[in-house]
Amino acid sequence: MEAINSLSAHLKRRLVDLSEAKREGRKIVGYTPGGYLPEELVLAAGAIPLCLIRGGEHSAVEAAGAHICRWMDTFCRAQIGYSTAGDDPYYTILDLLAIPITDNHIRAISDIVDYATDIEVFPFGVPHKKEKAALTYYLHGITRLKEKLEQLTGVEITESKLREAVYVCNRERELLREISLMRKSQPVPINSKDFVALNHGSFLGDKMVVVETLESLYEELKGQAALPRQGPRILLTGSTLAQGDSKVQDIIEEVGGVVVIEEFAEGIRPYWENVKPDGDLMAELANTYFMSRVPPAWFRPGRERLDFLIKLAKDFDVAGVIWYQLMYRESYKMESYYFPNILKEETGLPMLTTESDYDASEVGPLRTRIETFIETIRR
Repeated sequence: MEAINSLSAHLKRRLVDLSEAKREGRKIVGYTPGGYLPEELVLAAGAIPLCLIRGGEHSAVEAAGAHICRWMDTFCRAQIGYSTAGDDPYYTILDLLAIPITDNHIRAISDIVDYATDIEVFPFGVPHKKEKAALTYYLHGITRLKEKLEQLTGVEITESKLREAVYVCNRERELLREISLMRKSQPVPINSKDFVALNHGSFLGDKMVVVETLESLYEELKGQAALPRQGPRILLTGSTLAQGDSKVQDIIEEVGGVVVIEEFAEGIRPYWENVKPDGDLMAELANTYFMSRVPPAWFRPGRERLDFLIKLAKDFDVAGVIWYQLMYRESYKMESYYFPNILKEETGLPMLTTESDYDASEVGPLRTRIETFIETIRR
């Protein structure tokens, strides 16, 4: 697809563009994924947001062993490995690393990067329950972030600048949502790997380039025939789907399945909700990023995300669910034990649970299990 090729070309030269922007005095603000960092604040301060979403390599996980025990989430260990190795430009070019602390796994990234590197770290807390006091706490956190960004850049985040940033980010989310909803059709017009590549690209690319790419792709998809390939429709969900970690998608496609929708806590940008551009914009950011969005597995009570998965399964007419979690992400591990029964009772659908530590030795057994699951659905 021409639009996807255009975005790929943009991302290949992105580090050159970022280096040039730094020479011109712009600040680059990195952050960990999970959907709790409002990029609108970074953009309104004249800085460049850059999400750290690389994963899939066991070498980075092993490198983290010098700094943290192995009983931590695989993705988080990988981030520690990349950050402390100092050989990935996306991890060394940052002027600030903002980290929404959602749990101890993410906290480990914050603590170790702060201790073991020269990168300035700005952590702020994310509560685990949707209630008024928690919303107030989260709003306080992003207000502190706003003040930090103004101090870093020397730019005041005015209402007009913030509203402009909200408009751009809303448009990005709208387009991702509209393209994703196209996959309700049979057959689908875009495969999972391409859609996830777009989603990952939105974390790294220039916002205006990403929006233009998504607009072009949306028009392109409306005018083309759907992909000819068909197979059992799969909902892929779990803890984290990082850039570079595509083995599950590859295997599903190779054995004849079709992933038509994804739902992950980290690595996938939440695109179902927009920020209201009127009224108190800081309050609207807090409401959208904290209250409106579907929470991850570590929130309590935990039924909201599971109900959302059931709704997605019905809306996208899937034949089964593949649950892909990373090792030691205990909240997802616990859910994976009891959710299959809920799913079966409410939809009649089967679920396969898989787990990864980014180890190459996993691929063979993983392929066997997924192929058997797909064939069982076919029968």
